[in-house]
Amino acid sequence: MNQEKQLSRREVLGGLGASLAVAAVAPVLSADAAENPAEAAPVALENPNEKYPKPPFKSQSQPWPGLASQMEPKPDHGEKSYKGSGRLKGRKALITGGDSGMGRAAAIAYAREGADVAINYLPAEEADAKEVIALIKAEGRKAVAIPGDLRDEAFCQRLVAEAVRQLGGLDILVSNAARQQTRKSILDVTSEDFDATMKTNIYAPFWIIKAALPHMPPGSAIIGTTSEQAMDPSADLYDYAQTKAATTNYVRSLAKQLAPKGIRVNGVAPGPIWTPLQVSGGATQEKLVKFGGDTPMKRPGQPVELASIYVQLADPQASYATGQVYGAMGGNGQP
Repeated sequence: MNQEKQLSRREVLGGLGASLAVAAVAPVLSADAAENPAEAAPVALENPNEKYPKPPFKSQSQPWPGLASQMEPKPDHGEKSYKGSGRLKGRKALITGGDSGMGRAAAIAYAREGADVAINYLPAEEADAKEVIALIKAEGRKAVAIPGDLRDEAFCQRLVAEAVRQLGGLDILVSNAARQQTRKSILDVTSEDFDATMKTNIYAPFWIIKAALPHMPPGSAIIGTTSEQAMDPSADLYDYAQTKAATTNYVRSLAKQLAPKGIRVNGVAPGPIWTPLQVSGGATQEKLVKFGGDTPMKRPGQPVELASIYVQLADPQASYATGQVYGAMGGNGQP
């Protein structure tokens, strides 16, 4: 027999060993695939126009600051829909206004991406905040609840110190909390109103960022929540709209200042989003019933629809994005 056509004993045993190895691994791979069909299956396309509720909505009101859990329909913050992939593993985030709205959506998404999260909220929002804390813990991440009023400078300083202490550091700061109250005329805006809006929306980020910066290493990210109101202000949101224009500007200014330190600063600019701001005095009942209906999508956005933007801006892979404002307005507005 031709020697070239013969198999040596070593080749036969080697081939047998390889076959056994494949046979041993194959059932495991098949079992994994069977246990995780969603990972293997393609994601079905959805028409974004039909994805969430459209107006008309039920007329409803709550005392400021309002609770998401009492809204009808309840907002979707990603409680069931957001799926993480480890993009923020090991990161430490502080989010203001983390009990509801975009802050809650960011908190849920960050935890599912692997981050530990501290949230701030007003004591009146405790019911919503407890739900968020439970969702963060369900992901096996550290969850820190720090209630308090951001209109107080001393509290803002304590907020950062407590977040740093309990998280063991800080490398993501989301300045999201805001006050919005509709007033038909500037004559209806009291000095107390104006002061409360300015302190919540402008002074608080100033105080918090100042306190946080000494703790934030290169590679950290700061994210501000601005609004379509910064570029296209409504007549009845005179004070709120000013603060969102200021937020857009501080994002761009601070980005230039902190780029040499390796800290990125960006903003998220929502359009009409279904949050407690609207039902607790942020919109008239006439506007509320038709809320979001004037967008090209004919509906308001849901907080979860912005979650991936907050993740992207915090993700180290977005390392060249700073000084940017990312819009999510259903087809309206800028940028």
